Amino acid sequence: MNYAIVTGTLGGIGRATAELLLSRGWGVVGMDLPEHPDLSGFSEHFTYIPGDLSAAADRERLVALPPRLDALVNVAGIAPRVRADLLEMTEESYDRVMNVNTKGTMFLTQAAARRMLSQPVTDGVRGRIVNVSSCSAYTSSTSRGEYCVSKAGVTMLTMLYADRLASAGITVNEVCPGVIHTGMTATVKEKYDRLIADGLVPMGRWGEPLDVARAICALLDGSLGYTTGQSIAVDGGMHIRRL
Repeated sequence: MNYAIVTGTLGGIGRATAELLLSRGWGVVGMDLPEHPDLSGFSEHFTYIPGDLSAAADRERLVALPPRLDALVNVAGIAPRVRADLLEMTEESYDRVMNVNTKGTMFLTQAAARRMLSQPVTDGVRGRIVNVSSCSAYTSSTSRGEYCVSKAGVTMLTMLYADRLASAGITVNEVCPGVIHTGMTATVKEKYDRLIADGLVPMGRWGEPLDVARAICALLDGSLGYTTGQSIAVDGGMHIRRL
């Protein structure tokens, strides 16, 4: 059995990814913030521990848990509590978002990579890492600048780790979701309903967590085994520059 760590496991994309991996015979270790969540729907091969991605002790505890670490999926991420204009953004909000989205992802990837490097190579592979960034990594949104900066950082750390780990048999890629039906977008649903109706997304619909999970799993199952340092947009074509 292959084993994966999936962070943000109780959110839309994290849960969809964990459930898809479990359905394909993986063992999954998940981390999220709630202490006693409802885990109904997860199979017997799912293990959950509460924790904070920005805390070093929680990251180390998570990485040590699976019997072998074949994959890491960094899904956990937070948005600003308040969508404030860039000129009103506070240092507190910036630090909170960066500590989870960028710092947490950077150092969990570091810890996972060290664990993977200690494992033997199997069919030329020691492990696979997928980071979940966002279309916000390359799309300006001045009402949540800290989130955009944090996700741009995820894009760069993906390239850095891909470069460092490629020769060791570890691939590192990212997916960049567009407008996805999750708890994070629930408060702005009406706004994006209008924008999608006006043509924001060429495919003409919201993305679903399973759309993103399927892309993640394609990067984990070996289908794209010669791919590393790559960013895959899962956004219905929203990234296309159009006239």
